Amino acid sequence: MIKETSKSCDVVVVPAGVPRKPGMSRDDLFKVNADTVKAIAQVVAAKCPKALVAIITNPVNSCVPIAAEIMKKDGAYDPKRLFGVSTLDIVRARTFIGEVNGVDPKEVEIPVIGGHSGITIIPVLSQSKPAFKGDQAAIETMTKRIQEAGTEVVKAKAGAGSATLSMAYAAYRFSNSLLRGLKGEKGVMECSYVESKITDAAFFSTPLVLGKNGIEHNCGLPKLNDYEKKQLEKAIPEIKKNIQKGIEFAKC
Repeated sequence: MIKETSKSCDVVVVPAGVPRKPGMSRDDLFKVNADTVKAIAQVVAAKCPKALVAIITNPVNSCVPIAAEIMKKDGAYDPKRLFGVSTLDIVRARTFIGEVNGVDPKEVEIPVIGGHSGITIIPVLSQSKPAFKGDQAAIETMTKRIQEAGTEVVKAKAGAGSATLSMAYAAYRFSNSLLRGLKGEKGVMECSYVESKITDAAFFSTPLVLGKNGIEHNCGLPKLNDYEKKQLEKAIPEIKKNIQKGIEFAKC
């Protein structure tokens, strides 16, 4: 069925996979969800190789490289058209900052770079607009809360699942941005985990300008303060490890 329904698609959004349960990390999901992403990537390569592909399935840090490697095998890989959806981290950051600042989250703009798990999530609070109201201790607390928000939800649901409504909203927001870019709208920007030469990690999330061909421009790293630079240094080795795990799986 999926082979026929995906034929000639312009956008493919991949939320398939099992959710996290208490005690599970996104990496624990790898054994189950990696096969799902591999199978879908094979279908995309065969039926809609020009589609913009948005991977939501966790662990995103590893699943996006899996999709890339599978599509490369079939000569269907275009790095401008494959995205790891890390939008939920931005949605959470905007919400938490809005609570602290006493403003509507819709009024908050903040880049969240890196990856989509734990310490690889780097909210660039120094670039928040409006400015985040808090001292260094508050900044560190907020950073950790954004990084661990997914685990907070899993614990709160006590085995009943992971983020659902918030992830659905994040998926809608990112998918809508892809469609706006495809229609030719100018100035559409989102952070997303994509193939990148911005850092030593082969995949990395930074602000992107989206357009008819997917990624029109990678805006690179926003200005980082010393604390954020240290967060980046911690994140890179973990992201590289996640990427390698995905690549090795795809070669099996």
